[in-house]
Amino acid sequence: MTIAMTAGKKIAGLVIALTGLCAAAAFAQFISGRPRSRPAEENQAVRYLYPEQLTLPAGKASPVSLHFRVAQGLHINSHAPSESFLIPTVFSIPAGSGVRLESARYPQGANIALPADPNTRLNVYTGDFVIQARLVASPGDHLVKGELRYQACDQTQCMPPKTTVVVMDVIGR
Repeated sequence: MTIAMTAGKKIAGLVIALTGLCAAAAFAQFISGRPRSRPAEENQAVRYLYPEQLTLPAGKASPVSLHFRVAQGLHINSHAPSESFLIPTVFSIPAGSGVRLESARYPQGANIALPADPNTRLNVYTGDFVIQARLVASPGDHLVKGELRYQACDQTQCMPPKTTVVVMDVIGR
């Protein structure tokens, strides 16, 4: 009986030790600040900030300010980039969404030069920027998935063009 009790105590001790190691590893991962996976929104170079819900007079063009934020350390080409081969930033709303984009007025970009070519000026957006849109809503409640197409770059390279989905609940009254 003493041999069985000794073996049981050893097994119990191993279980406790392994449980403690697992807990310590989990805690270390938790405090490391590195999540296992990030939501897609956090990995976007450009995020749509607001508005999320709008009530507009049905059938009438109405002004709407669309707010965006470019991730720190990045820039995107403005709507009117300085070179024709650069990809402009463009906002659109798909047909059949119950809301039509009548017009969009884009902000002026900032002219910057990159260290690799200080003689070339690029017209870009950084930080927060606002597109002044005029939307026409048909009567009813519409879940609109607009799109902001852009190309983000850092100081040394550009990433492939991307699209940020601009989700808005638009009520036409």
